[in-house]
Amino acid sequence: MAVKGSVPAVGVIVPHLVVRDAAEAVEFYSRAFSATVLFRSPSPSGNGEHIHLKIWDSLVQVSTEEPRQRGERAEGALLASPETLSGSTCVFQVGVADVDEAFKRAVDQGAVPVLPPTDMFWGDRYSWISDPFGHVWALSKVEEVLSKEEIEERLRGFAAQMKGQTL
Repeated sequence: MAVKGSVPAVGVIVPHLVVRDAAEAVEFYSRAFSATVLFRSPSPSGNGEHIHLKIWDSLVQVSTEEPRQRGERAEGALLASPETLSGSTCVFQVGVADVDEAFKRAVDQGAVPVLPPTDMFWGDRYSWISDPFGHVWALSKVEEVLSKEEIEERLRGFAAQMKGQTL
């Protein structure tokens, strides 16, 4: 996958993951998601790295958290890792060929299971894992193509089952 600059085409969104240790993150993403390194350079401060990865069919950038970017206090961060923030602010959803296999592989490599592979009311096989750096990934595969009405009916049944429960 040749990349001209940091974005492969107009209109493509490229996630940029901030972590405490970019080199360690690349090792995990390589083992768990078969990521390949496209570009690697030291960060401007020399205290970490900036890395472009191909994960499945997507471009993802990974950078080491920079103390001057996050300032003196983590809550005042411009760019901080989920580890510093004590949580993630987004979920990266990716379509995979086999949700159960992708989930197992990620967990076997150190990811934390959040939602085990489940057949969801909208027709997808779906799961969540949290990687060792605090980023949340939704692994998904369309199993059934449903009408809006079918999804709404299944949602009502799901909501009735979940009443009083928390995820």
